[in-house]
Amino acid sequence: MISARTSNSICLCSPKQAARITKTVVPFHQPYSTGLGCLVALRLGSAVSQSSSHHHQALQSRSFSTTRDAHLKDFFPVKETAYIRKTPPAWPHPGYTEEEMLAVVPQHRKPGSVSEWLAWKLVRLCRWGTDIATGIKPEQQSDKSNPTTAVAAQKPLTEAQWLVRFIFLESIAGVPGMVAGMLRHLESLRRLKRDNGWIETLLEESYNERMHLLTFMKMCEPGWFMKTMILGAQGVFFNAMFVSYLISPRITHRFVGYLEEEAVHTYTRCIREIEHGDLPKWSDPNFQIPDLAVTYWRMPEGKRTMRDLILYIRADEAVHRGVNHTLSNLNHKEDPNPFVSDYKSDADHQRPNPALKPTGFERSEVIG
Repeated sequence: MISARTSNSICLCSPKQAARITKTVVPFHQPYSTGLGCLVALRLGSAVSQSSSHHHQALQSRSFSTTRDAHLKDFFPVKETAYIRKTPPAWPHPGYTEEEMLAVVPQHRKPGSVSEWLAWKLVRLCRWGTDIATGIKPEQQSDKSNPTTAVAAQKPLTEAQWLVRFIFLESIAGVPGMVAGMLRHLESLRRLKRDNGWIETLLEESYNERMHLLTFMKMCEPGWFMKTMILGAQGVFFNAMFVSYLISPRITHRFVGYLEEEAVHTYTRCIREIEHGDLPKWSDPNFQIPDLAVTYWRMPEGKRTMRDLILYIRADEAVHRGVNHTLSNLNHKEDPNPFVSDYKSDADHQRPNPALKPTGFERSEVIG
């Protein structure tokens, strides 16, 4: 969404819809094909008049859409009430410095057992399926010999491909923390014992992933096909995570750690393509990110570009990566959560920063 004198956005729609939009507000139209079987059309429109701004702002707020232009609306508009002004985030974001965000790099923890190897291969299988759903072509693939660290490819993805990928991934990424937190909550009730801080971190992780999804939903509107894919994927993934965590919390956290490695890789590649000018709409300094993102991450003035937004999200994924790899190394029944615990007055052992250890902390480093 570019709310300047001209509007640049991406529209995912049928040929008839694209033609109708072209006749009304679009003087320029260039098609691209995606793996979702829909037409992705880049459109460049002139500014609309004040009298019709309310309708056209809905159009401009979407970076792609399968919904007819007459039916476009805000997915989750602010609910106006007589007394409540606004509802702040339940878990305020801790924030990052620019140095912390730039220090994040893709990295892979090598499997240490057969079960960890299987967890990693399952993540690779999920990645392969996502590539197909996103419509990534062979020339858009990064180096397969270094799948979790290599970010260069012969051909970049389009903005529409990135948004489809982000929405699908984030709709799934919010599941593991909720499932694990729920099961640990129920176990704490059954055993009449404290959880030692795991539940809060897991639920906050799930909440953070959902904020990623809501941010991207402010930029686009998926159609029925994407919604169906998300519904099916969530049903399968929730039940798989539920059974997996009952059987082995250790391997489940390792699986999620590998999943977060892929997320860091994905956002790192997107940042690289923005910086190289391969995504011209997102490289535009006038591109406006959603106010939801500015509020949640408390983004300062002058640091509200699409690149800045992806840097914040990538840093979140790096934290989840370190947290889950670390939790996988702990005794899930007895060990306290090191990321919310107060440490004894020892300069050598302080509360760890999960983003600084991509492969996770070993138990001896954080528990002793």
